[in-house]
Amino acid sequence: MIIDQILEWIQKYETIIIHRHVRPDPDALGSQGGLACLIRDNFPEKKVYTVGEMTDSLRFLLPMDTPDDAVYANALVIVCDTANRERISDTRFGKGARLIKIDHHPVVDSYGDPEWVKTSASSTSEMITSIYGTHPELKMTESAARLLFAGIVGDTGRFQFSNVTSETFLAAAALVKHPFDRQAFFNNLYKRSLSLARLNGYVLQHFTLTEEGVGFIKLPLDLVRSFNLESSDASMLVNCFSDVEHLKAWVLFSEEEDLIRVRLRSKGPVINRLAEVYHGGGHPLAAGATVHGWEEADRLISDLQAICRQ
Repeated sequence: MIIDQILEWIQKYETIIIHRHVRPDPDALGSQGGLACLIRDNFPEKKVYTVGEMTDSLRFLLPMDTPDDAVYANALVIVCDTANRERISDTRFGKGARLIKIDHHPVVDSYGDPEWVKTSASSTSEMITSIYGTHPELKMTESAARLLFAGIVGDTGRFQFSNVTSETFLAAAALVKHPFDRQAFFNNLYKRSLSLARLNGYVLQHFTLTEEGVGFIKLPLDLVRSFNLESSDASMLVNCFSDVEHLKAWVLFSEEEDLIRVRLRSKGPVINRLAEVYHGGGHPLAAGATVHGWEEADRLISDLQAICRQ
């Protein structure tokens, strides 16, 4: 069983460094931090580091470590929630003695030995939670439960998305048995600044809904900055018009200095293959991509319209 293999490798190494993808979301941080807690709580003699850049809105979840390059010598490196190597935060992931991949995205880049990929899981945090279920001798702390719950909540949209299964609910039930402050967690996860609330209002007033059921909004960088925000802040609004009637799929374009980030979501039409065409990828109903100008953004919209038309 692959979980047993991963635990065997964890037991063999004194130093373990855990990575995840750039521009982290709750599942990236939840699975990274949840796995770190699992190791620290059950193997206290080991040195465990979590690395990667942080986004301000999620700093409340856990702090990041900044180990020196020398720490990677003879270390086990585990990458969570990252489909391809180019999206791994902190490029030192290849400097360790062994690399393990734990992910729930469709495989677009096979790396790691072993490589544990379970596309039927709602989140990588759900996968980490299942380690406890298959090994009842492992203890789970409140800190681990809080982080793993955060990852599941984030990737399921509070259990609203189609990736939720009975296993997802069972995992969540096991986590909430631990008395972490769920209300405080939700308050932190969904709070937004006044500036972001006002940009949210702009998006609701200006997004376009086509006859094919495609919704889209273009957010130039100068517009976002006029609200005293940055592109990474704007990305948090990808679902702000997701409940509009007749909407099948939607996309938020958020301009950065030298490219435009694309957040794609869908209620049915498969969009991850479209994302791959535009330098991205992801899940069938939730994906990300990159375009290099508004003309290319318009081509992506046209392609999305064709998919929804079918």
